[in-house]
Amino acid sequence: MSTRRISSGVWIVVLLAAALATVSFLSVQASRNIPAQGTASVDAKPSPKPHPHPSAAKPKTFRVPDDSGTGRRVVYSLSQKRVWLVSESESTTRTFPVWPGNVPPVEGKHSVTFRREEGTGSDGVRIEHAVYFGVRSAFSNALDGASPAPDSTVKTGAIRETVADGSALWDFATKGTFIHVVG
Repeated sequence: MSTRRISSGVWIVVLLAAALATVSFLSVQASRNIPAQGTASVDAKPSPKPHPHPSAAKPKTFRVPDDSGTGRRVVYSLSQKRVWLVSESESTTRTFPVWPGNVPPVEGKHSVTFRREEGTGSDGVRIEHAVYFGVRSAFSNALDGASPAPDSTVKTGAIRETVADGSALWDFATKGTFIHVVG
């Protein structure tokens, strides 16, 4: 019975081919995650990775808080970290969780004072559908659709939401719409 040995040169060629295939595969995967030229601003930072919202484990039905005004309005609960879009007939058209910054708005009745379709948030993240109210508070969503939470190391009145919720709020909260902030 004879045993054939594979020469060290063959092993080197096989290992080199495997290494090149692995590097090529990883390069293709990495290139798929690079944004197209012109889609990112030099001063913009990427959003943090998605993370679950604290209210994600709660039941799926959320009542509009008591003492949150009447008529067509946006209701924002600081304690629940949740927003309701309420129609003139007092029915909730949409409710969703939000990720607030570290400078909360003052409780009470405010109106939408300004809207900006796209820009850079105070934490350096590219945002869209910014709806401003109060002294320095604004609802917005991260343009790249990543985790909505604003950078916790920066003092900001940003209140972030998902892209879909940001679009719904943008359509609902036109200039002058009332926003009721409750505890």
